[in-house]
Amino acid sequence: MSAATGVVSGIRISHDRASLDDVEAACHADEETVLRRLTDVPGVREAFALQTCNRFEVYVVTDAEATGRAVLADFAPDVGDHSAVEMGHDESLRHLLRVAAGLESLVLGEDQILGQVRNAYESAREVGALGPMLDDAVTKAIHVGERARTETAINDGAVSVGSAAVNLLDERTDLNEATALVVGAGEMGTIAAHALADAAVGTLYVANRSLDSATDVTETVAHDEALAVSLDGLPSALDAADVVVSATGSEGHVLDAEDLRDAGETVVVDIAQPRDVSPAADAVDGVTLYGMAALESVTDATERRRRAAAESVEAMIDREFEHLLESYKRKRADEVISAMYESAERVKERELSEAFSKLDANGDLTDDQREVVAAMADALVSQLLAPPTKSLRDAAADDDWGTINTALQLFDPDFGEPGESGGEEAAEGEESARPPEFVRERLGGEVPDEMAEQMPEDVRAIIADDD
Repeated sequence: MSAATGVVSGIRISHDRASLDDVEAACHADEETVLRRLTDVPGVREAFALQTCNRFEVYVVTDAEATGRAVLADFAPDVGDHSAVEMGHDESLRHLLRVAAGLESLVLGEDQILGQVRNAYESAREVGALGPMLDDAVTKAIHVGERARTETAINDGAVSVGSAAVNLLDERTDLNEATALVVGAGEMGTIAAHALADAAVGTLYVANRSLDSATDVTETVAHDEALAVSLDGLPSALDAADVVVSATGSEGHVLDAEDLRDAGETVVVDIAQPRDVSPAADAVDGVTLYGMAALESVTDATERRRRAAAESVEAMIDREFEHLLESYKRKRADEVISAMYESAERVKERELSEAFSKLDANGDLTDDQREVVAAMADALVSQLLAPPTKSLRDAAADDDWGTINTALQLFDPDFGEPGESGGEEAAEGEESARPPEFVRERLGGEVPDEMAEQMPEDVRAIIADDD
């Protein structure tokens, strides 16, 4: 696979354009399943998938943009044209940087997304879905996400969906000495538990299908009254709770209206995807239910700080995006330059071998003499290839892919090999792989007689016939 060729195409279904139901419909059981399905499609070189509570995004590398669009169109679920956003090469790369930096999150600048991008990157690597283009792109995105959080105030205040949920509860009720319940002991549930402990709740319950996992959370939070319960003990914890944060990975509802019928005055924030709490629970007397959309109401002060920081992050992304594109260009040019030098090196070695054989026939050469001749050959190759090397790098910088692709064809690694394209010993009756136009272009038009005399007979014949 080429180190610097291909086109990135992407499709996203996320909270900015889609409902949570659309996102839920788009997500698969796991990212590995998505990646294996994509990489099994003919023409797909690389693939990357990102699934979170608020987004389903897939990226592929193909030889042509049309191929990538067709693959993703067939792959994307039927969620309506308004929900799915197709992205071309540049837009896909820039969007990845924005996602990792937290600019595309429901809660601006939240930290959780960066860990999710890292996990998705590791999943893609494990199944062998990443190649040189997407590996560079996702690595760059993670780097930008880290810089954004260490060099700006983009994550001041609530730094994740879990902590944003607790901020929302703090706005809606008095958390001091309240009884809190976290349902789910995963990443979001753990973050919410720590945030509730920091908010000085009176008692903190952590409920989970696995009691051991719930216990692990309660043992790590800084709270003396943190109690772990299994889902069997959930009804008692619900009856006691003033506030609830639900964040399990269950595929169905964990709490319905009946479960909350006797809970009394309770504020519930559901941050799970799919939803943990039945929407019908909001109609129960005394129960106030908030979903993911409500988390946009982070405090005004935090919002202002993050919006101001976002301007700096946007400028950072602009620079890093240009660096990413330049790195692709350099690799593309270096690929051609490498092929060019490889071709020249093969020709040089063959001609040196022939020259040494002829010289040795007239008397042995000393080692010093051989070194002088070899050094002269190296110098000639370097001097002859220096101008095209500069031209190719300039072409890459100017997005002159026509020049790059032409050079890839002219300076292929087999150039100059006997019996191969342009070789001297083509099979009898085989047409030359290099037409007269190529010979004249390579030699700059009119060929001086003294130069022609030094050429192989077949090349001189081609030129003579063309005349």
